[in-house]
Amino acid sequence: MSHKIVVPIGPYHPLQEEPEYFRLYVEGEKVVDIDIVIGYMHRGVEKLSESKHFDQVAFLVERICGICSNSHPFAYCLAIEDLGKIEVPPRANFIRTIIAELERIHSHLLWLGLAGHFIGYNTVWMWAWRYREPVLDCFEMITGNRNHYAMMKIGGVRRDIEDKDIPALRKILDELCPAVDMFKGAIMDDPVIQARLVKVGVLTKQETIDWCVVGPTARASGVDIDVRRDEPYGAYGLVKFNIPAAKDGDIFSKTVIRIKELYESISIIRQCLDIMPKGEFDADVKQIPPGEGIGRVEAPRGECFHYVKSDGTNRPVRHKIRAPSYVNVASNKVACVGGTISDAAITLAAVDPCYCCTERTAVVDRVSDKKILNGFDLVKLSQEKTEYLKKKVI
Repeated sequence: MSHKIVVPIGPYHPLQEEPEYFRLYVEGEKVVDIDIVIGYMHRGVEKLSESKHFDQVAFLVERICGICSNSHPFAYCLAIEDLGKIEVPPRANFIRTIIAELERIHSHLLWLGLAGHFIGYNTVWMWAWRYREPVLDCFEMITGNRNHYAMMKIGGVRRDIEDKDIPALRKILDELCPAVDMFKGAIMDDPVIQARLVKVGVLTKQETIDWCVVGPTARASGVDIDVRRDEPYGAYGLVKFNIPAAKDGDIFSKTVIRIKELYESISIIRQCLDIMPKGEFDADVKQIPPGEGIGRVEAPRGECFHYVKSDGTNRPVRHKIRAPSYVNVASNKVACVGGTISDAAITLAAVDPCYCCTERTAVVDRVSDKKILNGFDLVKLSQEKTEYLKKKVI
């Protein structure tokens, strides 16, 4: 009779940049089941949003994720503009799109480098991050920040892209293309990488649909979805681009998708720079009317969704956020099963998870399924524990 052993991954682990706990049930080296335990990174952003005025919320949600720090304020602004039927100046839409695609490039290069590091291919790691640096320089040049760009604003953007910066931006994009060619050759044709990633962490097309997976993780399994094309926003309806897709659903396919998307992002930015009109970049919105609105953005990890409800005051009365990792992380329940323990670690990382984006906390009775502690109770418990620890240390 087989004997199941529990192997923990997390909440602190070298392959996880943030705390999250995966409990693997294994028979020998084979993973037969997995429990996903969340709740280590909950920060109450949705509730905090209700205490900020509408302009402050853009800065708050920008800090949901350090890597996708443009996607959340972009989706939030789209939700408010949907709510108030606000028309964004054409130039602002192009600037928003340029920032979004630069972010996709830096996010995919970061993931690519980490993927190389996770499988012991540190040359890929160092080269990917070396070519990511000029992309961050682009952000610093046009926004003043290498991360948390503070560009998104209800009705437009906070800063223009100056003409004097465009040649330097084009030069960096031109130098990035040969680097992507190098990664394509080094990764897609390497027999060792293929042996490590092909047919590993497979998520079938039907499983992808069943678990509502989004982004490159979904497209790698043959689910051809992308908000940029399906419901264009920003300047995406005015430029040409392809949506790379695969069908095998393994980690190698997820890698291929992201490399191909780098080419598309470079092309989109170039087109935006070519046809971006002159003019205003801010609608100068003064008041938000009562109503409800939604914003959908194709973040580097997949669809980012924001819902906002207003009662006509200067603060949201409800703000609901769903980051792509909220559904992508859950798909590991099937993607990890059947593989080995060593495969599970890289499968968990392959969806490019952002745990602090996804966390929700509720304390419920497991028998009755009723909530037994609310947000105020949790804050009180935290404060009481802090005081207890203070006294113990002193």
